[in-house]
Amino acid sequence: MKIDLHCHTKYSKDAMSSLDDIFKVLKKKGIDGIAITDHDNINGWNDAREVSKKHNMQVILGEEIKSKNGDILGLFLKKEILMRNEDPEKIINEIHAQNGLAIIPHPFDIKKPFRNIESYLNIIDGIEIFNARRFLDSENDKAKELAEKYPNLIISAGSDSHISSTAGSAYIESYATNLDDFRKNLERKEVKWFGKKTSMIYLLIPTIKKLKNKFFK
Repeated sequence: MKIDLHCHTKYSKDAMSSLDDIFKVLKKKGIDGIAITDHDNINGWNDAREVSKKHNMQVILGEEIKSKNGDILGLFLKKEILMRNEDPEKIINEIHAQNGLAIIPHPFDIKKPFRNIESYLNIIDGIEIFNARRFLDSENDKAKELAEKYPNLIISAGSDSHISSTAGSAYIESYATNLDDFRKNLERKEVKWFGKKTSMIYLLIPTIKKLKNKFFK
């Protein structure tokens, strides 16, 4: 099973894709599903449940939550994390209260790194070691080095897609045949990761969407 563990839909303010389009792209690429991780909302969850059945695809319900120190991915969630710009520990605790996994995405993003990450390594579940939207190789390389230094951490990989054509450009592969086993394999680190950097032109998509929201409401 191949799952892109970081994907945005039209329900993120800086993304543009419908779930129907995303799943069509994933099928062509041989990817089995996504973690839906829209920014600070779960508005796409209901669509995800319905459209995934239509396409016979897997969906992990998640959210990308903004903390005071940087973004946190909550995976395998049951409800929305309502905290915004809070201390990371509070958000991580809320994710764990739902039996979810707390992953730090793009921890060494050159523009918005996760600040003081070392202080949270004992409470997070994992690190995103490959993010397809990272412009510099060093951003992902540093994340891989950190994960190697702390082998107890789960490794994650995702496209961080903001447009359907880039969905599935990074993913985690497991021999699991269902999401429960996929999660177990993820936690046991019995997985492989694959990733290909997104073309620079697609990095402009969030900016285009934000401008559209500002001037064409």
